[in-house]
Amino acid sequence: MTTSDLLPAAVLRRKAVVYVRQSTQTQVQTNLESQRRQYDLVEEAHRRGFVQVEVIDDDLGRSASGMVARPGFDRLVAWLCAGEVGAVLCFDASRLARNGRDWHHLLELCGLVEARVIDLDGVYDPCRPNDRLLLGMKGSISEFELGVLRARMFDAARAKAQRGELRISVPIGYIWHREIGLGFDPDMRLQEAIQLIFARFRKLGSARQVLLSLAADQVHFPRPSDGKKMVSFDWTPIRYRNVISVLKNPFYAGAYVYGKSEKRTALVDGRLRKSYGHGKPFEQWEVMLKDHHAAYIDWAEFERNQKQLALNAYGRVDGVKSGRGGRALLAGMLCCGRCGRRLTVAYTGRGAGQPVYRCDRPNVQLAQPRCFTFGGRRPDEAIAREILRAVEPMAIEAARQAEQRHMELQADQRRLGELELQQARYEAVLAERRYAACDPDNRLIAAQLEKSWEAALQRVRSCEQRLDAADRTLSAVARPDLGGLAQDLAAAWDAPGVTMRARQQLLRALVKEIIADVDEKTREIVLTIHWQGGQHSQLRVAKPRTGEHGCRTPDEALALMRSMAGRWSDEHIAASLNRMGIPTGQGKTWTAHRVGSLRKVHGIHAYRSAEKEGQWLTMSEAAAKLGVTNHRIRSLIQDGLLPAEQVVPRAPYQIRVSDLLDQRVIEVISRTDGPCRKIAENQMSMFSST
Repeated sequence: MTTSDLLPAAVLRRKAVVYVRQSTQTQVQTNLESQRRQYDLVEEAHRRGFVQVEVIDDDLGRSASGMVARPGFDRLVAWLCAGEVGAVLCFDASRLARNGRDWHHLLELCGLVEARVIDLDGVYDPCRPNDRLLLGMKGSISEFELGVLRARMFDAARAKAQRGELRISVPIGYIWHREIGLGFDPDMRLQEAIQLIFARFRKLGSARQVLLSLAADQVHFPRPSDGKKMVSFDWTPIRYRNVISVLKNPFYAGAYVYGKSEKRTALVDGRLRKSYGHGKPFEQWEVMLKDHHAAYIDWAEFERNQKQLALNAYGRVDGVKSGRGGRALLAGMLCCGRCGRRLTVAYTGRGAGQPVYRCDRPNVQLAQPRCFTFGGRRPDEAIAREILRAVEPMAIEAARQAEQRHMELQADQRRLGELELQQARYEAVLAERRYAACDPDNRLIAAQLEKSWEAALQRVRSCEQRLDAADRTLSAVARPDLGGLAQDLAAAWDAPGVTMRARQQLLRALVKEIIADVDEKTREIVLTIHWQGGQHSQLRVAKPRTGEHGCRTPDEALALMRSMAGRWSDEHIAASLNRMGIPTGQGKTWTAHRVGSLRKVHGIHAYRSAEKEGQWLTMSEAAAKLGVTNHRIRSLIQDGLLPAEQVVPRAPYQIRVSDLLDQRVIEVISRTDGPCRKIAENQMSMFSST
């Protein structure tokens, strides 16, 4: 130790602080020699004459670039401000700070309290200009070195990525082969699971529905059990993030992508904070090499999937939301012909309610009147008829393809079950070999291996039972006659098993959007259909007036009531309506109470016997007046002897009193020796009068 290295007694009476730091957790776990050399500075402090030595190792695994908090460094600064530190020992200047702000702040504090900075090269006094200059240069060199190393590494990685040779982390389903590079994972069960996700999305068009469908089929998805190595997997029930990560990753489309996310820096509490993983737009990706490796889907399908996912999530102006069921067929498809906004759906009425389409965005956002509102039943029915008319020419071919897809779906489900059973059997055999290789006397290990073997056998039995149950279900369920449904599209459309979601998906497959408007003069809803192929067609649907709804009483029933009410009671009117087969607005039969209620609503006068003035009689009244039965009166009417009137066919007969005094009627009624028949004028008798 030279004379210049000797420390004053006032400095030695304070404590020496040994600052230990490594930049990353990987260095903490692997670079153990660097830790030992930094901890050996404690002996260097004792050799320099310090009695009290403190070690600060709180910042192991933390960078000194100033982007993250360092509690150990903050504690060191606090001790310096309190005047308790006589010297700061570090392995290198870069261990204390990698940015100029922290480094010069530390030197300023050391100069104020006359503390020394000691490293492997010597002792520095920040109060001396030369030492301060040397320490400043060391800090600047350390900061510059960090920037140069980072720039070199990033440039080298980017250059290698532009050639598609940088071995970045790849998603499940791919693996880096030592010889051929990036390729499919050899696990066939894993490949089938990924392909099944894409197949279900083609059919359903929604990531959520894909999840529900796969969960209903008890499909499992691999989960890495070894961290980032991606070598061994645990098969767990599929989750939503598994589905969405597969659908959104361009690697499955054969594209090598680098730099699709970015880091962001913000100033928080006087320190810079970096956050990573912020996605960048497709146009700003640094490297994208198409057809780089084997793909599960082509690039065109990947772009369609991204567009569909974006529409499902946000419902943008240039597209429509996916069909999600409900009671409205045209939900999300209608666009206002006046303001261009999407029409919303509301439900009115009791119970489930009836759908109503309305353009209320101007009212909600700008406090302006609604463009228009109309009920959904008639437009839905009109569009459904137009859809069936459009698909009728290709119904047979569509049915054939649907049947083929149904068979492929069943085959995929069975193949997944077989692969799962095959893997379960392999794991059971492996567990058996491990148990057989174990020493039987070592019961601590043998018991655990035996338990693992039993669990593997239980998984095999569970897979076999599930596969047998699926086979029995397929054999018991009759094969659907899709060809027969193609002959009657209306019956297929209204079949109980067809959900509104399926109808909406068919509509979206054929129609791009529908422009709606209301013609107030003609009271019609004008629907302009924009088909997917670029064709356009227009439909006009009558817009119901106020009070016109699905439960409205038929007009013919009201007309009959008005014509009969003055002369017939409510019982006769109800019987006449029931004989004519005219139901109520709710599809029920008529009663006197219902007829009376409807008359009061529409202001129809009730039956009053005084209004007849004795000129008209009913059949029962005429029979009582003549002293005969109703059957005799009906026979006279059918034979044309007794005139009678009916308001409408099958209504009660109305007979004038004067017609009962006709001589022919009296003669027929008075005859008791023979049947009551009408005698034709030109009919000859079979027997002579003699």
